[in-house]
Amino acid sequence: MKTDGSDVISSLTDVRATNLAAVLRHVRTHAPCSRTDIAAATGLNKATITSLVGELLDRRLLRETGPAGNRIGRPASLLSLEARPYAAVGISVAADHLTAVALDLDGERLLSWRRAFPGLGPSSPGPSSPGGSYSAGRAEAAVASLAGRVAAKLTGQGRRILGLAVAVPGAVADDDTVRFAPHLGWADLDLRPALEKVLRGPGYEVVVENDANLAVLAEHRFGARAGTPDLVALLGGTEVSAGMIAGGSLVRGDHGLAGRVGHLPLDPDGPACRCGRRGCLEAYAGLPALIRAGLPDAEADGPIEDYAPELARLAALAGSGDVTALAALTEAGRRLGQAVSILSDLLDPRAVVLGGTFTTLARWLVPAVEAEAKLTVSTMDPAAVATGAAALALDRLESGSLPT
Repeated sequence: MKTDGSDVISSLTDVRATNLAAVLRHVRTHAPCSRTDIAAATGLNKATITSLVGELLDRRLLRETGPAGNRIGRPASLLSLEARPYAAVGISVAADHLTAVALDLDGERLLSWRRAFPGLGPSSPGPSSPGGSYSAGRAEAAVASLAGRVAAKLTGQGRRILGLAVAVPGAVADDDTVRFAPHLGWADLDLRPALEKVLRGPGYEVVVENDANLAVLAEHRFGARAGTPDLVALLGGTEVSAGMIAGGSLVRGDHGLAGRVGHLPLDPDGPACRCGRRGCLEAYAGLPALIRAGLPDAEADGPIEDYAPELARLAALAGSGDVTALAALTEAGRRLGQAVSILSDLLDPRAVVLGGTFTTLARWLVPAVEAEAKLTVSTMDPAAVATGAAALALDRLESGSLPT
């Protein structure tokens, strides 16, 4: 079969993008480093490295930082990432607040904002709102508005945005539609069009992704177990879910629904779960269940609209030895241990990291967890999920999706 040569050109372009990405990855993890160092590490010849580095310098993705010392002959120029021109944006949606984070190429935070969120819980259906509820419509507007303000701030600083990702506590399909986020009252909600409208047709990728998937990306890139090729992050919040890295790659499943461990059935005689079954992990260790069990008076004045004060109160009571709070945390920890044991048997990860709201309560959860299985507590701060959302664009950059 004859071709017009386009397949060959495409293949060569793909190879070059792959090699450019390999150079970027090496510089990020070993900077400052020389062209000779990169050639030795990647196996590419010096002429190819010179060409690749020249292109990355022209794109302002790399910068020369000065000559290397203690070398015989002509000194080699050292290379580092050029952090200033670019930014990656992540927004995380929680039950009661939104968090926005922007990172430069070095992973340094350019901004970190937390905003109150008006979309907690399902509300009555309305035909004018995506997802079948007025709360979903308000949530869509709130997320899009925050994205617009972050983008305006960064572009006003002269930075170019590489990508924007939104992390959602729910099941997200391959087409970025939020299939269901029960604690938010969302079903079949397509956030991306509203985001792209506010961002005025951005020239960068806009992504919606499950929050646990982005939490594990944050751990894999920035956490205490960074670079671990087989890693699980167990994320606490209104839902309990797992993000999984296998062989260095994110595991999403055939329909993007992997990691929904909150509904692992642990005890058929256990407490009722919102899914209709009994004894699911989430019915013990999800934030609403933990608050109900540890703070019986929490809903005396009506539904909880902001979990942060209740979470702090639960931790304070546990710290003072309150029997009810400690019992709730011990039982949640035991059930988490069962879930971690199941995940470890199924996935054989090198490490399991406990994150999200679990980090605030780790002091009381971990002893009970470790009676069943071993894990590590996340060292990242509460903006970890938004950080992982921003890191998605950085990961894609280092996979060959370079700015044009």
